[in-house]
Amino acid sequence: MADIPAWLLRHTATIEPYEGTGAAGPIYGAPVTVRCFVDDVSRLVRSGDGTEAVSSATLYCPLDTVAPAESRVTVNGHRPATVFTTFRRDGGGLPTPDHLEVVLQ
Repeated sequence: MADIPAWLLRHTATIEPYEGTGAAGPIYGAPVTVRCFVDDVSRLVRSGDGTEAVSSATLYCPLDTVAPAESRVTVNGHRPATVFTTFRRDGGGLPTPDHLEVVLQ
């Protein structure tokens, strides 16, 4: 497995993983800061269940990053967003830059 090169991970994101809903609303896990690459481009994306949304940005993170849909994300310390969906990019042993693509709303 070839991880995404560290020199590409020029930005940081703080992720609070979505864990479900309680009586007072959404429940989030402890915040974790990860290094990533931020692609600030709006685009139409479709989740695995066919739901469509306009993405505000896409993060390219290490493959072991935990960021389920509806997680809260703060990019570079100042821009809050919500995870719409993620795409696991794993080459299965091929020499590819394995990573987790995190699509933000």
